[in-house]
Amino acid sequence: MHIFVNRIKSDSEATLSAVSIDGIFECFGLEDEYREEKVAGETRIPAGTYQVGVRAEGGFHNRYSAKYPEFHRGMLQVLDVPNFEYILIHVGNTDADTAGCLLVGSNATTAGRITVPSSGTAYKSIYPKLIDSAEAGELSITYVDNDRL
Repeated sequence: MHIFVNRIKSDSEATLSAVSIDGIFECFGLEDEYREEKVAGETRIPAGTYQVGVRAEGGFHNRYSAKYPEFHRGMLQVLDVPNFEYILIHVGNTDADTAGCLLVGSNATTAGRITVPSSGTAYKSIYPKLIDSAEAGELSITYVDNDRL
């Protein structure tokens, strides 16, 4: 199974993307902005393809176990990103909610500030589609920078 993150718009604070799973659009994504040099908690990960695993420990995992007990089995984590750790796919609406992670939302706004509303709805939709493949080591994610053409 494969997630494709097509980065389509960015500003000085955030990056908006269209997120597809196996070629089918699923939701919007939001990350921090592009930077030539990494600033901890304020920089999106580099474009490329990475494996996605499951992180079944830590604060996010504990909160999501309580928030989504009907389906949560661990956080979806983007693995082996050079100079980055604990890159997760999770709920959030603005760049203040991410430290390099991919936030998902059912909608997107770009007037003024880039946001992804309805994040919980998007997360509840995509997580069950992805978790089995992530647990089996068969989930990858590709980030493409079409916002910087």
